[in-house]
Amino acid sequence: MANTIITVKDLVKNYGSFEAVKGISFEVNEGEIFGLLGPNGAGKSTTLEIIETLRPKTSGKIMVDGLDLDKSPQEIKKIIGVQLQSSGYYPGLNLLQLIELFSGLYNQDVDPMELLEKVNLKDKAKAKVKELSGGQKQRFSVATTLINKPRIIFLDEPTTGLDPQARRSLWELVRDIRNSGTTVIITTHYMDEAEYLCDRVAIIDSGKIIALDTPDQLIDKLIASGFERPREMKLANLEDVFINLTGHSLRED
Repeated sequence: MANTIITVKDLVKNYGSFEAVKGISFEVNEGEIFGLLGPNGAGKSTTLEIIETLRPKTSGKIMVDGLDLDKSPQEIKKIIGVQLQSSGYYPGLNLLQLIELFSGLYNQDVDPMELLEKVNLKDKAKAKVKELSGGQKQRFSVATTLINKPRIIFLDEPTTGLDPQARRSLWELVRDIRNSGTTVIITTHYMDEAEYLCDRVAIIDSGKIIALDTPDQLIDKLIASGFERPREMKLANLEDVFINLTGHSLRED
């Protein structure tokens, strides 16, 4: 049995009279990639930000690696990594300098070049964030979540706007991070991404969890209910064709 690293129980978040999160409960196992899926406004990002200690909850209980969110938010911050958007970086610093800055803020001894190599950005060490392509920015953003050597990282729609090669490159990076022992919580609008990456997913709609299981189990339950696709599925899709024809290697703009 896997150890539980995050427990969310009866979580509620209200904005005035609007109930954004309506008493949801779930657990995340240590070492898994756990997906939060749902349409815009479903409550995914709000839930994530509450667990990350970035947004106050209205009620409910959250435990992160044995720490109570109400009692030990500062201790929780030390063991999690949160993806930053590119607007959060100092524009005058290059990637090497940014990692050195963040490692100093975290009081961590980090080898910046080793970290950049991990996310395939070693050759961009002297570049500024604004000079990077979309895929490079996202990979650097993921790299910043690793600076404090976290037990858990949170990725909020990390592949939005990326081309197929950059998207699949990021998928492999996320898998490598999980394989190194880090738990990953991810939100995404892309169901193929969730199916490929996630060990389990929670589907949220209108502030409630309406399904929680492995992708395979959720698909099997749907088929067992008598669901049939109107069009015969092929063994590959157009994205597979694109990747096969253009190659798997990243070609940054």
